[in-house]
Amino acid sequence: MNKNKNKKMEKDLTKKLYEELKKRNLFEEDDDDFENEEKEVDDVENQDEMDDSESLDSNDEFCDLVCNILHSRTQAHVFHLQTKSFAEHKALNDYYDGIVPLFDGIVESYQGKYGIIKTYKTIKIEQYKNKQKTIKFFENLLETIENTRDSVDDSFIQNQIDTVQELTNSTIYKLKFLN
Repeated sequence: MNKNKNKKMEKDLTKKLYEELKKRNLFEEDDDDFENEEKEVDDVENQDEMDDSESLDSNDEFCDLVCNILHSRTQAHVFHLQTKSFAEHKALNDYYDGIVPLFDGIVESYQGKYGIIKTYKTIKIEQYKNKQKTIKFFENLLETIENTRDSVDDSFIQNQIDTVQELTNSTIYKLKFLN
């Protein structure tokens, strides 16, 4: 919305400047030329508005999926910094280092096919309590992924989601069984 408001203000200022220059005989362009230029600006603005509406993410479930994955990176980093266990510290480090390229791959693939996601949301950060709560966080993440993954049908994106589940399950294994 702000982008459209800025363009309108820009257009209004351009028109006022043109009129003032013309009034002072400092501008020697035909009215038709200005009107054609104005029409071109309108056409570009209309195209931008169409692009925005086409790329608005109407798939809230997919947004829930990727927002939870994105959140998991920051949450894992907070747990990583607060745990006193070296094994947990290392397992969480492996997770937050590994999730970013997987997240990017999913979102870039989706946006390449469906348009830019414009409805990201934030999720509240939890403080580290204990290893069981950390494991529960990742189990809940897996449940969220499983419940929302059918929001997209493309097999190549499904495969990328599988890789996120693989990393998450590996992290759970490390948290549960490595000391």
